[in-house]
Amino acid sequence: RLLTSKRAPREEPVAPFYYFPCQRWLAVEEDDGQIARELVPVDEAFVKKDSENEGQSPATLGLEQKAKSTTYMVKVKTGDKKNAGTDANVFITLYGSKDDTGIVSLKASKINKNKFERGKVDEFTVESVDIGDLKKIKIGHDNKGNSNGWFLEWVEIDAPSLGQCLKFPCGRWLDKSEDDGAIERIIFPAELQTVEYTPFVPYEITVYTSDIFGAGTDADVFIVLYGSDGICTQQKSLCLNKREQRMYFERNSVNQFIVELEDIGDIIEKIRIGHNGAGLNSGWHLDRVTIRRLLPNGK
Repeated sequence: RLLTSKRAPREEPVAPFYYFPCQRWLAVEEDDGQIARELVPVDEAFVKKDSENEGQSPATLGLEQKAKSTTYMVKVKTGDKKNAGTDANVFITLYGSKDDTGIVSLKASKINKNKFERGKVDEFTVESVDIGDLKKIKIGHDNKGNSNGWFLEWVEIDAPSLGQCLKFPCGRWLDKSEDDGAIERIIFPAELQTVEYTPFVPYEITVYTSDIFGAGTDADVFIVLYGSDGICTQQKSLCLNKREQRMYFERNSVNQFIVELEDIGDIIEKIRIGHNGAGLNSGWHLDRVTIRRLLPNGK
């Protein structure tokens, strides 16, 4: 009897790595004084000796989760009315065509230290698994604190990976003693105010700081990716805040980031990487950068 062999499982495509060596200072008082450089990719063999050490960072698992998640930029406008602001704890749930985010507390505004003040816009980042197309939101508060009533003007949600920015108009009180007494509301997007654009894609960017004296930096490091035909991404800071700037880009460190950027296609022809020169320890000696464009399944 003839034995038939099992068909080997089809391998999923994996995006290629691009290797950008630098091995130079990005410092006003070192080398040629430049604090930004354009780097072109080299053959993989250039850094093959280090490849077995890649991906061993304890943060790798968290980055893999982030690569499979969707980032939503949430802006919240408090109305310009007397006593419109609230000291209560505000939460939001995003509902999509596939799933919902669950209840997310809006704790740290990127713009204001005191959030949800009269006439102010606050901005938050919400990360979630893919919930599909955004259909509605539920937003409310726990009614705690001295000034707990809240007049919510609108919510705007920008989802770069979906290529959509949606506006959720409210214009009502969330207050037990105003309007209908509700302190949470379900809001649907205003179709005429929806902005569509080409979806962003996630790039995995790994930055290697050199092992020489004074190599680390606390400055704001940014990157721009260039594809074929002259297309490029916006300039993007790799750190979200000053705390991350102090944590990352230390001497002899490897820092990995998942960054959503404009899709420049399958080819990365060059990158521009640099920093703003701010802070006491701004000079930076960059060893190299590796980049790959992640596929939709996070591969």
